[in-house]
Amino acid sequence: MDILNSYTFAFLISVCVTILSTPLMKQLAFKLNVVDKPDHDRKVHDNIMPYMGGGAIILGFIAGYIYLQPQFQFMTAFLIGAGIIALTGFLDDKFAISPKLKLLGQIMAAVIVVSSGIQIEFIRIPMIGEIHFGWLAIPFTLFWIIAITNAINLIDGLDGLATGVSSIALTSIIIMSALNNQILPIGLSVLLLGGTLGFLLFNFNPAKIFMGDTGSLFIGYALSVISILGMFKSITIFSLIIPIMILAVPIFDTSFAIIRRLIKKQKISAPDKSHLHHHLLNIGFSHKTTVLIIYIISAFFGFSGIVFSRSVLWGSLLFLVLAVIMFQFTMEIIDVLNKRRKPILNTVKKVILNQSSSRGK
Repeated sequence: MDILNSYTFAFLISVCVTILSTPLMKQLAFKLNVVDKPDHDRKVHDNIMPYMGGGAIILGFIAGYIYLQPQFQFMTAFLIGAGIIALTGFLDDKFAISPKLKLLGQIMAAVIVVSSGIQIEFIRIPMIGEIHFGWLAIPFTLFWIIAITNAINLIDGLDGLATGVSSIALTSIIIMSALNNQILPIGLSVLLLGGTLGFLLFNFNPAKIFMGDTGSLFIGYALSVISILGMFKSITIFSLIIPIMILAVPIFDTSFAIIRRLIKKQKISAPDKSHLHHHLLNIGFSHKTTVLIIYIISAFFGFSGIVFSRSVLWGSLLFLVLAVIMFQFTMEIIDVLNKRRKPILNTVKKVILNQSSSRGK
C-alpha cells in the first residue's frame, strides 16, 4: 500500500508540475523564438506554434522523480542520457540542426546507457533454450534505443498524436510490470505518464503548444530504456515481441516510412506526407478523428501485448498473427479508400453540377 500511495502521489506531482509549467514554457518559447513555422511538405498546421512543451513534460518527470527517488544502479546513466537527449531536442527545435548531429546526440545518450550495463544480452526461446548475443548485445541494444527514440519523434505530426500514443503505451507497460512485480519500470512509467497526460491538456486538438523534438525525443528515449528494464529483465522471445506490440503504431509507421523513402531513393530523413495520419486525413477524416482512430489502434496493440504476455505458447503465436493481420488489413483499407477518394468526390461534384444545370434550365 505504501508503494501504491508513493506512486500515486508521484504521478499527481508530475501531472500538476507539467500543467503549471506548460503556459510558462509557451511564453518562453515565443521570447526565445523557439517556434514551429508552417511547412506544407511535412506539416498540417497553418499557424506559427510555440515549441518547448517538451520542457514541461521533463519538469514534471523531474519533480516526480525527486519525490519518488528510485534507488537503482542504472539511474545515473539514465538521467545523463536523458539530459543529452533533451539538449539535442532543444537545439533542433531552436536551430534545426542537421539529422547527423541529431543522430549523434541520440547515439551518445544510448552509449552511456549501454555502458552502464543496460543491455539485451540474450533471449530464451521455448524448447530451444537461451541464445546469447555476445558482443552483438551492444549494437542490438543501441539500435533498440535509437529506433524507439526516433519512432516517437516521427509520429509527432498531429495535435496530441505522439503524446496520446505514448500515454497508451506507458499505461500498457505499467499494467504488464505490475503483473510481473517489476517495480522500476512502474515507477519511471508513472512519472512519464504524468507528464504526457498533463501536457495532453494543452496539446490535444486544437493544440496550444507543441512539445517539439525536446519532448518527443525524451519520451522515445525514456520509453526505450523503460522497456529494456522491464520486459528484457528475464528476456524470452515473447518479451522481445511484447514491447514491439505495445509500440506497434510508431514502430510500423517509422519502418514503412524508411522503406518508402529507400524505394523512392530518398534520404531516410527526407520529409513526406505518407505517414498513417496523413493517409487518414487524405481519406477525409478530421484532424481530431484521425488522432482518435490511431489511439484506438494503439490501445488494441497495447491490450494485445498484455494478453500476449499472459498466454500459453500457441495461444500467443495465434494472437500475434491475428494482430499483424488486423493491422495489415486496416492499412489496406486505408490505402484503398485513399485511392478511391478523388474519383468518388469527382462523381459527387458532377452529380451536383448536373442537378444545378437542370434547375437552371
